[in-house]
Amino acid sequence: MYGLFRTARRLREIGLIGIGERNANYVLRYNQRKFYPRVDDKLITKQLAIQAGLPVPELYAVVRAEHEIARLHETLAAREQFVVKPAHGSGGDGILVISGRRGDKYRRSNGQLMTREEFNHHLSNGLSGLFSLGGQPDHLLVEYCVQFDPIFDQVSFRGVPDVRIIVFMGYPVMAMIRLPTRMSDGKANLHQGAIGVGIDIPTGITRRGVWGTEIVREHPDTEHSIVGLRIPHWDALLEMASRCHELSGLGYIGVDFVLDRNLGPMILELNARPGLAIQIANGNGLGHRLAKVEALIESGRLSKDPGERVEFARQNFPTLG
Repeated sequence: MYGLFRTARRLREIGLIGIGERNANYVLRYNQRKFYPRVDDKLITKQLAIQAGLPVPELYAVVRAEHEIARLHETLAAREQFVVKPAHGSGGDGILVISGRRGDKYRRSNGQLMTREEFNHHLSNGLSGLFSLGGQPDHLLVEYCVQFDPIFDQVSFRGVPDVRIIVFMGYPVMAMIRLPTRMSDGKANLHQGAIGVGIDIPTGITRRGVWGTEIVREHPDTEHSIVGLRIPHWDALLEMASRCHELSGLGYIGVDFVLDRNLGPMILELNARPGLAIQIANGNGLGHRLAKVEALIESGRLSKDPGERVEFARQNFPTLG
């Protein structure tokens, strides 16, 4: 009993929040329902980002109906690599990464070959809503396949890492990078087996990682250290994340980025209900950081300038330990 009390006290000390607290105190309170389509539909997110002058992966095609699937093969004839994703998908479900071709077959990122019939079937499932939130009929985005920054060559397994930054009222409060593993089949989703690695907000340097329930310092597949990596373009990432507050109209969001070796940082998607494993990856809770921003709200000192918000985050949200 004493051990449980001590653990609970420790969790309160570091400001760890749970799903109930996140939903009641932040998601429901600061995210107006009318703005959810801006982040729940990846096509709308992409269009808003382009209008705001923020970089996103190039869009090759949008598939909205079954009869458009056959034409897609012609549209993509000159493209060796591309990604297909459901507009309303979540958790990485339904994302298809094509890394090359062999004859009339497509080569997936895991090395497996896919016939045209299998490709068509996957897209048909996506249109029917198999991968979408709530199982509703969906449309599909076909876009540029990111070539990740070489800094991640030794700490990613057959996939593209992404950076997630939690933003509260325009202030970046916590960040991590998600690294694909063999277990996650090259996808950067923690619930599928990717690693979450905490990033120090002031410096952009990785601190430690979490793989499932295990704290790790090395990638389980490559055995290279995941600690001490300096994330490229960190200043730009923080400012772009901050600007997504105005772009989305939401107060509490997760902003996901990819880092392309040639094109630099690009916004991948926004999330109105970002997961909480980022706290474990950082060894810090969100509670104290969110409280500091709420103090700004109560005192009327919220800034409308992304640069000022980023500087506040640098001064107030170091990753300790």
